[in-house]
Amino acid sequence: MTRCWIVTEGLTGTENQCLGVAEALGVIPEIKRINLKQPWRTLSPWLGFEHAGIFTGDPIAAPWPDLALCSGRKAIAAARYIRKASGGKTLVVQIQDPRVSPDQFDLVAVPTHDPTRGRNVIVTTGAPNRINKKMLEDARGDFASLLSPLPTPRVAVMIGGTSKAYSMNDDVAHTLATQLSGLRDQGCGLMITASRRTGATQQAIIRDALKDDPNVFFWDGTGPNPYLGFLAWADAVLVTADSVSMLSEAATTGKPVYIIPMAGGAPRIDALHQALITHGAARMFEGKLAQWTYRPLNDAGIVALAIWNALKNPKKG
Repeated sequence: MTRCWIVTEGLTGTENQCLGVAEALGVIPEIKRINLKQPWRTLSPWLGFEHAGIFTGDPIAAPWPDLALCSGRKAIAAARYIRKASGGKTLVVQIQDPRVSPDQFDLVAVPTHDPTRGRNVIVTTGAPNRINKKMLEDARGDFASLLSPLPTPRVAVMIGGTSKAYSMNDDVAHTLATQLSGLRDQGCGLMITASRRTGATQQAIIRDALKDDPNVFFWDGTGPNPYLGFLAWADAVLVTADSVSMLSEAATTGKPVYIIPMAGGAPRIDALHQALITHGAARMFEGKLAQWTYRPLNDAGIVALAIWNALKNPKKG
């Protein structure tokens, strides 16, 4: 059996990308959450000179695994150290753009909206993730009693919030509240979740527009997180423009994805939107729904296949 480590600094988003790839490979990974001592904590990955003494957290030491899936800035130092210390025994894969030369790793996986390219770079449409058919089937059963009473079409609404590139300001919230009220008035069942980044005032604007309606379920943060249930039961998925991970996950379901416009923007994330639109997975949300089909993203599977081929055919030299 392939021994696999997942090495990150413990951030959920980066860890989930690695878990999605590991699950697509059919391996059970050992999770390694690490930090770095100074000056590497501040200067990695540009400082270099990695050695065993720079890591804190879970041990990065022999026996070395067959495969190391690494993600995040601090994990770059671990990836380079594992590659050197294992003497090439470990296939080292960096998930997400490392913003250093890809030649420092055996494989690098980046979404198409990130710029890194090279002979060992795997380019996917979106971000690898854990969404798969069985996971959605299980979630459909787990949340049936909660979500099946909602009328069809059921619309999942995934609201992120203010980030470096985007603003969930009052105007955005009022526009979205009006659009969602329109869908509700047309008979749609709404399944809504927001994040801490949404902002209390902006959440209140949306909640107030939809309150006291049995055909609207707005998760209040208590009980099991229904996110997967929303994806499983949805006929269409609306996602705010800021979230690379939620957009990628929604496009992995094969269901129509709508991108909710927000104030601001960034060329990198705009490029993701365009990639999803070009693929046929997404359209910009303007208040109305349509149905269409497309080939679901399988970014974790694409990365897993490249890794599997590399494990079967070890690099030369």
